Amino acid sequence: MYRLLKQEGRAKRGEFHTVHGIIQTPVFMNVGTAAAIKGAVSTEDLEGIKTQVELSNTYHLHVRPGDEIVKKMGGLHKFMSWDKPILTDSGGFQVFSLASLRKIKEEGVYFHSHVDGRKIFMGPEESMRIQSNLASTIAMAFDECPSSRADRSYVQASVERTTRWLGRCKKEMGRLNGLEDTINRHQMLFAINQGAVFADIRIEHAKRIAEMELDGYAVGGLAVGESHEEMYYILEETVPHLPLEKPTYLMGVGTPANILEGVERGVDFFDCVYPSRNGRHGHLYTNNGKINLFNAKYETDGRPIEEGCGCPACRRYSRAYIRHLLKAKEMLGMRLCVLHNLYFYNTMMEEIRDALDKGCFAAYKKNKLEKMRNLQKE
Repeated sequence: MYRLLKQEGRAKRGEFHTVHGIIQTPVFMNVGTAAAIKGAVSTEDLEGIKTQVELSNTYHLHVRPGDEIVKKMGGLHKFMSWDKPILTDSGGFQVFSLASLRKIKEEGVYFHSHVDGRKIFMGPEESMRIQSNLASTIAMAFDECPSSRADRSYVQASVERTTRWLGRCKKEMGRLNGLEDTINRHQMLFAINQGAVFADIRIEHAKRIAEMELDGYAVGGLAVGESHEEMYYILEETVPHLPLEKPTYLMGVGTPANILEGVERGVDFFDCVYPSRNGRHGHLYTNNGKINLFNAKYETDGRPIEEGCGCPACRRYSRAYIRHLLKAKEMLGMRLCVLHNLYFYNTMMEEIRDALDKGCFAAYKKNKLEKMRNLQKE
């Protein structure tokens, strides 16, 4: 159940009640593709850096270790020793990202595994069964994510198929949640809005899926090649047609600026690999912009990554030391950078919620963006 606590313009401050706890929104979900955050980040670490929701990948966990194995181990929560909410994507994004390895038909998608080349079939029912085996808190509907540059006729046909697939997902999840051996019989289902950069297709699709009464609604197929301006325009046009009393999730987005702009346009949930991926390469987020620790000027810099930051890296280590670890290819360097970036994102979401509670989000957003522009990307 979603409770809308407050609004400032279109920005929403809410609470999402789940079987694994209450999610305070807006929220950034920390991406653990294969049931772990890349960069040697443990579940215990996640608890210490303010993580509310962990996100795992249906396709990757189906390939290895296999969703049946995860089910035998008691589901993802027990498998990775995490008792807070988990969202699993549907495998639909791999329809886009593994374009050279797949074939799309009405019944579903035929893949070749990126690991060993074996044939895999995944359709709406298969995706729901896999996610039910994983026993995540929130499952995503199986969809196709068309390229933002696909032509209109292709996008229209793709969106219509995604709508038909959604009906099949809802039916199958209802069946699975009624089975005695289902681990999480309260698993929720989010629909995904598609339509590339065609606002009218997006709006029509939003209206159709809103009528299907799902637990939440995602906007997918953005941040895949279009400009930031196009993305913001699509959000402005589409989000008002999704149910206000349900959470809205912008998939795969994004930078701190993208998140602030998304919140302003009514988005509750975000996820992105940026903080972990950039951290593994020494690119760190601060309130004054992004820094690259590989730059020589940090070689003898005794300051923490950011003064006043409470993350495990900043509480104890200097820029110079972490730079040395990265240069020496010591895993600790990568780990400390990832922890800092995730802590930065999770803390920013905390600040956003606080600003919405106080009715000063617009001022907070303006100030945050101005500060982060002070230091040019290195």
